[in-house]
Amino acid sequence: MTEQSQQFPWPEASATGVGSMPGTDVVQTCRMVFGELPGLPFLPELPERGPGADMTGRAAALLVDMPVQVTTGGWKLTDRPGRDASRAAGYWSQDLDTLEEVADGYQGAVKVQVCGPVTLAATLELPSRLDPALSDPGAFADLTASLAEGVAAHVADVRKRIPAATVVLQLDEPMLPAALAGRIPTASGLNYVRAVEPVVASQRLGAVLASAPSAACALVHCCASEPPFPVIAESGAGGIGFDLGLLRNADIDVIAELAESGTALFAGALPTSAVPRLAGGPQVSPRRTAEAATDLWRKTGLPPGQFARQVVITPACGLPGVAPAAARAALEHCREAARIAAEMIEAPRG
Repeated sequence: MTEQSQQFPWPEASATGVGSMPGTDVVQTCRMVFGELPGLPFLPELPERGPGADMTGRAAALLVDMPVQVTTGGWKLTDRPGRDASRAAGYWSQDLDTLEEVADGYQGAVKVQVCGPVTLAATLELPSRLDPALSDPGAFADLTASLAEGVAAHVADVRKRIPAATVVLQLDEPMLPAALAGRIPTASGLNYVRAVEPVVASQRLGAVLASAPSAACALVHCCASEPPFPVIAESGAGGIGFDLGLLRNADIDVIAELAESGTALFAGALPTSAVPRLAGGPQVSPRRTAEAATDLWRKTGLPPGQFARQVVITPACGLPGVAPAAARAALEHCREAARIAAEMIEAPRG
């Protein structure tokens, strides 16, 4: 099945990756991603390259008029950019050059990932003290506006480089549940940053999502436990990515409402713990992964015919800590699971 729509700009029965991958060779990894995931490839992130290739550093490099540098405690807002900020910008340039080369002539959907504003504010220190930017409402607002401007330019650059492709934007928010629960520690480790109000979190996410209207779909990915689906939904996200294995029974009704309203589900159906075994030894079968995704959809009570275009199967989280062969096998596994799931959902249950 290859049907696509404006709302879901990838082919039916698609799979993709979360973003981070092992190794340091972006050319080889990008070619592998496009080879294994022809329906919805993504620009791989390679954090093993060091500072500037990590999630915070990559997003910080997109900030407009908010320079950063690396200190012993991590990334910090400063008056002038440090050497690692220049390195991060260099990684982006290298990655986008590679994407342009590998995707030359490509006409489908392609996904790019950026750290979202809440997690970025939780992992960037203030210039005047060591506490996270999240602890200062003004700094948090300024950071969001700067990130929104940078993301807009980034998506426009991707579209310019591969004009026949359709861009899907993913905001990564692994620390969103902790920020909402008031579990982000201060610099001393003795206290916590005040909890972010749900409405503020939704507004901050929405500001960045809305900054890139040229993206065909903009989603929020949160592979942490207790993902705040209502907060993400209020942000206007067109899709939600999550670790399927961490869902609670109480989440099913919310997911059903989101799916009924047209939200795409990026279901992390392949457990991260199972990925290392895919390169050898006992393996999780693609059919089992497919069953996890179809079981979720059946629990929503929605028509089976919507599944193949609305659900994208992914690993539960990023894959930077596994062997390259296992990462390749994981993407192949998800692609096969998506194919099986599309057939399985239409078959009558015996």
